[in-house]
Amino acid sequence: MAEKTSTLSYYLRDPEVRKVAWEGRVRNFNGTAQPNDGHRALVAMQNAGTLSAVITQNVDGLHQASGIVEHNVVEVHGTIRFGRCWECNDRRPMGEYIERVIAGDPDPHCELCGGVVKSDAILFEQALVPEVIDRAFAEAEQCDVLLAIGSTLSVGPANQVVPRAKASGARVVIINGTETAMDKYAHALVQGSITPILQAVVARAGFPT
Repeated sequence: MAEKTSTLSYYLRDPEVRKVAWEGRVRNFNGTAQPNDGHRALVAMQNAGTLSAVITQNVDGLHQASGIVEHNVVEVHGTIRFGRCWECNDRRPMGEYIERVIAGDPDPHCELCGGVVKSDAILFEQALVPEVIDRAFAEAEQCDVLLAIGSTLSVGPANQVVPRAKASGARVVIINGTETAMDKYAHALVQGSITPILQAVVARAGFPT
């Protein structure tokens, strides 16, 4: 069933799949995941004026929770913090839908048009939002330094921010625990545990935390 709840065609056509998905959202809505010191290191860079944007494939909203300005986060794969109607595109905080499920509606539909509601995260078979990926590319092409952090950089088109940044003259620094698919574009490669590395960068730069 997990595969079906993550696949757009199953989700849209099968109420039972949606009910299982909503049960999972209720269970995980107040999860234990919290920003870590790696997230906070990025906030320190932002507050020092050296971080202009965070391009992320994560959907958990932890960058915003850590203190990154909402507008500066480009969520390429969407977010689980909001629900969106598949028909009319109405978008609301996920908490509103969770309340309806807890109150007894196992498959809440759009209050405006009656359409199917899903989380605003991208499912299998679902296309990325063109405006979002275009902004990610634009941010990469305008930056002076691109830090690629904690990713194997194997999933496109998001991984194309790396060659686009380099082609536009940016310095590319890849920080990851293992080799990545984009190492050939890097001016510097740093392998190791992400959080201590970011903390060391912030400390070396003298940014307040």
